[in-house]
Amino acid sequence: MNEDVFNMSVRKFLKQVGVTAQREIETAVREALSRGGLSGNARLPAKAVVTLAGTDLKLVVDGEIELE
Repeated sequence: MNEDVFNMSVRKFLKQVGVTAQREIETAVREALSRGGLSGNARLPAKAVVTLAGTDLKLVVDGEIELE
């Protein structure tokens, strides 16, 4: 295994996840606010799950998104 290639590939994947997730979260929150489904000072529990084919990896990251 080439450690440099592996490291860069993991970083590229994580950057894609981060950018895509941020965009989708922002869109979902704005839509929910405009529909009146959320208040502007909400604290939203969030969860991300990462799996990796060919391994037993199932990483669960819990957090919270604050709007104010």
